[in-house]
Amino acid sequence: MDAQTLTYIFVGVSFAIYIGIAIWSRAGSTKEFYVAGGGVSPLANGMATAADWMSAASFISMAGIISFMGYDGSVFLMGWTGGFVLLALLLAPYLRKFGKFTVPDFIGDRYYSKTARFVAVFCALIVSFTYIAGQMRGVGVVFSRFLEVEIETGVIIGMVIVLFYAVLGGMKGITYTQVAQYCVLIFAFLVPAIFISFQATGNPIPMFGMGDTLASQPDTYMLDKLDGLSKELGFNEYTEGSKSMIDVLAITLALMVGTAGLPHVIVRFFTVKRVKDARKSAGYALLFIGILYITAPAVASFGKLNLIETVNQKDYAEMPEWFTTWEDLGLLAWTDKNADGKIQYLGKAKEGGDALTGIPAFQDSKRGESGQRLVTNPSENKNELYVDNDIMVMANPEIADLPNWVFALVAAGCLAAALSTAAGLLLVISSSVSHDLIKKMVYPKISEKGELIAARLSATGAVVIAGYFGINPPGFVAAVVALAFGLAAASFFPAIILGIFYKRMNKEGAVAGMIVGISLMLFYMLKFKFDFFGGGTKEDWWFGISPEGFGTVAMIFNFIVSIVISKFTAPPPADVQEMVENVRIPSGAKEASGH
Repeated sequence: MDAQTLTYIFVGVSFAIYIGIAIWSRAGSTKEFYVAGGGVSPLANGMATAADWMSAASFISMAGIISFMGYDGSVFLMGWTGGFVLLALLLAPYLRKFGKFTVPDFIGDRYYSKTARFVAVFCALIVSFTYIAGQMRGVGVVFSRFLEVEIETGVIIGMVIVLFYAVLGGMKGITYTQVAQYCVLIFAFLVPAIFISFQATGNPIPMFGMGDTLASQPDTYMLDKLDGLSKELGFNEYTEGSKSMIDVLAITLALMVGTAGLPHVIVRFFTVKRVKDARKSAGYALLFIGILYITAPAVASFGKLNLIETVNQKDYAEMPEWFTTWEDLGLLAWTDKNADGKIQYLGKAKEGGDALTGIPAFQDSKRGESGQRLVTNPSENKNELYVDNDIMVMANPEIADLPNWVFALVAAGCLAAALSTAAGLLLVISSSVSHDLIKKMVYPKISEKGELIAARLSATGAVVIAGYFGINPPGFVAAVVALAFGLAAASFFPAIILGIFYKRMNKEGAVAGMIVGISLMLFYMLKFKFDFFGGGTKEDWWFGISPEGFGTVAMIFNFIVSIVISKFTAPPPADVQEMVENVRIPSGAKEASGH
């Protein structure tokens, strides 16, 4: 059976399962809509959390980032897995003991302030929309490649699917759908990795195969071969890093505390019965996430080696079909700068070459009669190939010439990863508007039925907005998924940690800290990523820290401002301090409640 037919079958069956689960587990109350009724088992919640967490960024992009960054890409592995350790130890049990529906709920009640709740809602919306817009764009790209529709059509299809099971089922529907999506995405990630590892080294375990010798060259280790090729082409050696230590530490910490501050991840720990179940859920989630994360470096390494050996110094006319398919999608591009008909893939240190970072580098070129791009504005840059990070996982089965059913499986896995996180983020946006804004601030007398209607309408509005950004993405959406973690680190993490462990922390300090933190992060992100406020180059970075790592700096400012202001203002009321003491006792938690 051909790859396209198999893809339709695999994707169709998986979608039928998701929709069937949504119908079976539809929410009938606000409690079921917000926290799945509070009765999810730790194992199921761990799988759902893993699926919620492993977005298109983890499934599709992370291995691609590591492929092109090499050792420097390890910051994503350390940061994103380390964040769940923080969640398990510092946040999950205490937030579950607090027993509310949402992060703004915790902040609003802990800091006894509608202003604090409003700032928390604003931060949740900023973080969630930044994240979900990228997910919807990812859905569009995956549909475009695997189902052969326009990216815009793919986004609309994704909107309809997510809207159906998120609006109908709420957190209850999303939870059990995400359990199925985790099974699909982890199987889809591991199977091609095992195939490729065995094909290259004879070792079926990818993480071991990465350190093994090549089947075609028994005396040569795979990573040594990749290092040699990278150096020969002018790139940094694959196993050596080029980032400064301070930037590595800043990015890792920003990703860790950002993970621990992401509202769509935190809310998952309100769905279990007991405090110990929240801790168990975090442990299971870390285990399930770790399976993918320890495999990703192997996928990245084998993918980079296969790509180089397939395309470099080869005739464009002899390229396989997958090459031109990805060209047509704009995620791969070649410019024949020396008019020899061969593809030159060069790094920055080789003959004036440079590793290109985006399609705009090809805007001054046009297609020739045979399909190659002809330069109309030549430069000293001798690199001829642009490869988007995101295609490495999706194109791996094609590059390695794996069976068609593996290709179809990866398609289903990519969509499961993007849709699962989009649904979780959608619920955060919905609950922030309906519960924290309408119920808690604007119209406290709203009935439960009215609140449920408001939640579903909010989810519908959120999906439409997210779909719009997926179809018409701002310049930053595809490139800065990691910045959502910086925004979460800069805004939520200090307020939550201080709210749990520092009784003296008051509303004035929390509000000022969150405003300073997220404002600093937004300013730095807009200035150095998107050339607002005069723009700037790498040489202008504050403290030598990249925008991806600046969430750490903004978080530190948040902590300082919060603590200093709380010292010079009135302490919290006695009942709030007593509540904080009670939250620290890891027993006696009641079911999650919105009232």
